Amino acid sequence: MSVSQTHRTIDTIWRMESPKLIAGLIRIVRDVGLAEDIAQDALVIALDRWPNAGIPDKPGAWLMTTAKRRAIDLLRRNKLRDQKYVEIAREIDLYTEDDVDRALDGEIEDDLLRLIFMTCHPVLSQDARVALTLRLLCGLTTDEIARSFLLAESTIAQRIVRAKRTLNTEKVPFEVPAGKELEERLSAVLEVIYLMFNEGYSATSGQDWTRPLLCQEALRLGRVLAAIAPGESEVHGLTALMEIQSSRLKTRVNAQGEPVLLMEQNRAKWDQLLIRRGLAALEQAQRKGRTLGPYALQASIAACHAVARTPADTDWIRIAALYEALLRKTPSPIVELNRAVAIGMAFGPAYGLQLVDALQAEPLLQGYHLLPSVRGDLLEKLGRLEEACTEFERAAAMTRNEKEQQLLLKRAAACKGEGGRT
Repeated sequence: MSVSQTHRTIDTIWRMESPKLIAGLIRIVRDVGLAEDIAQDALVIALDRWPNAGIPDKPGAWLMTTAKRRAIDLLRRNKLRDQKYVEIAREIDLYTEDDVDRALDGEIEDDLLRLIFMTCHPVLSQDARVALTLRLLCGLTTDEIARSFLLAESTIAQRIVRAKRTLNTEKVPFEVPAGKELEERLSAVLEVIYLMFNEGYSATSGQDWTRPLLCQEALRLGRVLAAIAPGESEVHGLTALMEIQSSRLKTRVNAQGEPVLLMEQNRAKWDQLLIRRGLAALEQAQRKGRTLGPYALQASIAACHAVARTPADTDWIRIAALYEALLRKTPSPIVELNRAVAIGMAFGPAYGLQLVDALQAEPLLQGYHLLPSVRGDLLEKLGRLEEACTEFERAAAMTRNEKEQQLLLKRAAACKGEGGRT
């Protein structure tokens, strides 16, 4: 394996393991910023050693061992060494490379949930919670987060730094709260898990179209929350959404790792167990709530696809109606764009294009690659291939995901080949 290939592999491993690594370190050092710095130190060591020594069989355990050793060395040098060291000595053991089960499961998984509740503490603003979550739990860079929110990188960087400082200054506990405090923080936690799942389902950047392990972790946390707060409709709604969407993960890419769009997926390969679990969770959400919340509405939309045996069987009129209900619950230009897609499928591309064109001047969608992507799709269906080609090329220039970029450029080339511009 070449050095560049090794570095790409290490980057993939880092994206998979960094949330667990940082969560485990926070439990030791009780400082988000410091935990992230120590985790980065472990990454630097890996980048230095692995190209020559080879990637260990259990890279997650290796990173955890290296990081925890550095954390304890740091505490030993700290003026409060004795107090801190005695405190952590009662709680933890060093992880070894041969102890991978303990390194990747058990208390580390619990640490992720603690980290989510910590980053969702009300001392942080919603914007700060979202930015910190994408940074710590999804492994996105500051630049990637900035592009997602169409903001300056410096703005996001300052937001993250302030959030870390606030958590440290306010001494926010690293724990899962109970009772009323749990209820008060639940909606923020659901939002965080939702963001985490979405990043796994459609990766913002990089060489992979999806990040299945991130989806699996978000789904696991959703199931844990459903057990902790069984009376909350939206907990079941989000879990239902993730169960149903996860059923399609294996069919979202082909053998070469290239994206496969929803209408082209092999539905016989959708995971029926996950679909049944999702439909059951959706039923729970419907029983617990008087009206469906945003997550349950999205789960209902996903369910329409899940129960359709073929693309032609999809109830697009119901999906459009559900998007209309979602739009009333959570007004958003992105929801409007999704509704336009559903309208186009239900009543014809001309109707969908009319709605999309009305969104062209929406400030929040400037730089959002799915706007020209959707517009290109509708134009292609209308036979306006030259315009569709332009839109696909524009969308390709906006996205940071390599697989998505290749798909969009392929669609643009197809439009040229079918009588579009030369």
